[in-house]
Amino acid sequence: MASIVAHSLTRLYGSNKAVDALSFEVASGTVLGFLGPNGAGKSTTMRMLTGFLRPSAGRAVINGHNLETDALAARQALGYLPEGAPMYPEMGVGEFLTFIGEIRGLRGHQLTAALERVVSQLDLGAVMDQSIGTLSKGFGRRVGIAQAMIHDPDVLILDEPTDGLDPTQKIQVRQLIQAMSKDKIIVISTHILEEVEILCNRIMVIAQGQLKLDDTPDGVRRLSRYANAVSLVVDEPQAAASKLSTLAEIAHVEVRRGRITAFPRESEAIGPAVYALAQRERWSISEFHLESGRLDDVFAQITGATPDEH
Repeated sequence: MASIVAHSLTRLYGSNKAVDALSFEVASGTVLGFLGPNGAGKSTTMRMLTGFLRPSAGRAVINGHNLETDALAARQALGYLPEGAPMYPEMGVGEFLTFIGEIRGLRGHQLTAALERVVSQLDLGAVMDQSIGTLSKGFGRRVGIAQAMIHDPDVLILDEPTDGLDPTQKIQVRQLIQAMSKDKIIVISTHILEEVEILCNRIMVIAQGQLKLDDTPDGVRRLSRYANAVSLVVDEPQAAASKLSTLAEIAHVEVRRGRITAFPRESEAIGPAVYALAQRERWSISEFHLESGRLDDVFAQITGATPDEH
């Protein structure tokens, strides 16, 4: 069974504590969205989890193998797509993936099968003879993902996996991650909250190198001020907002760009009361939406940053 255990991971750069005693555990079958604003310590944490960076204190354990005392076994269980995905620009795609497969210990039929698998999964057939330095950003990112997963690792750590991909390619990579997630751990750092909503069954948020939140997406949404709110669009929003604010179930009402959002007291369900009022007042409703909560709202509350900043 795949596992990641971080024990008080700490990283100092001079007097600056980039990661501050970070502890958590991740089990097989988890797709973890690893979020935080710029400078929060996300990339530093991922580098420590993959053995690319030595912690100043604490330890990381992959599948029971300590990355400092049993580094080879730990790294054999890992696949890593770093930010920027540094590769050899003069090498052909096929040559590069073969090279990585051999480094990973694959030979003969195993290597051939692994190459066929990643080429098919990431639709790389058309560029196998092309040098990496001539690839588009999207194809370069897909080659980066291919090198991370060529040895079929138990743990995949992906920093911005869909960066530079077009919409169709993003869908393909997301489907691939979902298909692989059943018996692996996949850690995704991304600034695209839609991606977290689609892919992840666990979310961690760090800020200033410290763990601020660790929950399921539903649990995170329940922390949002939009949890159980109602959004609607009617012909006369200001008049409707005034009427809505008289309901005992509603704490307050906002009107932005013609859209009304009614917020509940203590997250109680207010949909039926809002709809009943709309029927009594004979409002012409063009949109009526029950909110489950918003990840971007919670992210901003916790970190003080807007989603575009992380």
